Amino acid sequence: MLERKVVIRNQAGIHCRPSSMILMAAQEFPGCRFKVTSRNGDSDLTSILSLISLGLERGNEVTITADGAEEEAAMEKIAHLFSFEFDFPRE
Repeated sequence: MLERKVVIRNQAGIHCRPSSMILMAAQEFPGCRFKVTSRNGDSDLTSILSLISLGLERGNEVTITADGAEEEAAMEKIAHLFSFEFDFPRE
């Protein structure tokens, strides 16, 4: 089991688009279980609504846990997406 703390860098936080990208990445590792914990609760990365409901804003810190097959590769990918500054056009 691996655990890592990351800070949200995306200007608009983790909203619908980044959430869907994170969940799609998590699905690439079916043998791995995830847990994302913030001050507002936690998500197991199986539901976009559970992730969005954490209300993750720029500057928030989350703790990501990955456990299972390919946990090192899974952690690298998921942690990168949480700490990535997406360049989506502003709406």
